[in-house]
Amino acid sequence: MVRGLGDIVRAAADGWFPPGDGCLEVVPPYLPGVEAMVSFTAHAVAATALPLDVLLDAGADGLAGATSGRVMETMAGPYGELDVLDVLLVNRGTGRSTLPERGDLADHPRARYARGWRADVHVHGDERGVVTMSRGLGGLAEVSFEVPDGARGEGRGRSLLRDALGLVVAGDPVLAAVAPGNAASLRAALAAGFVPLGSVQLVRPGRPRRRV
Repeated sequence: MVRGLGDIVRAAADGWFPPGDGCLEVVPPYLPGVEAMVSFTAHAVAATALPLDVLLDAGADGLAGATSGRVMETMAGPYGELDVLDVLLVNRGTGRSTLPERGDLADHPRARYARGWRADVHVHGDERGVVTMSRGLGGLAEVSFEVPDGARGEGRGRSLLRDALGLVVAGDPVLAAVAPGNAASLRAALAAGFVPLGSVQLVRPGRPRRRV
């Protein structure tokens, strides 16, 4: 049976990381129109329709080469789109939350952004801010959040994240992808109990893609 990205990320969330062998492996894409490069410690996984040799020819490996400009441009193709490079974090669902779903926020910029890269996006929130919950990387539950300007530094982000964990079945992994430079969100995620797994960069491939 072919191992998928969701299997690999779920295993890493359980403490079973890929071997630190410096290698790159290729698995099938998990969402139509979206591909991903996920880097763990000394091992990378590309969820892509491209063959391994094309990525290796572009300079990919299980180390820093995984998300080099040439590699990511090869995955995107001349008309594709690259998302930002994020820190990939994980926590666990608690199965208990009173955070309301907010149909009135369906057109919020964060919700629109999530729908472009993820599936089954639901928007929740209250006076503390906005949360999106979706099927994200590898088909696993993924959360994002936003606190209003002027209300940061009050613990709202970590509080929102803790409540958002209740939207997921107790014990199931919940992912979050945070830009390394977004120190406020990264601190909030860590304070809410999220721990780093690696990094992720999403790609919306264009056509045609060619060898480099």
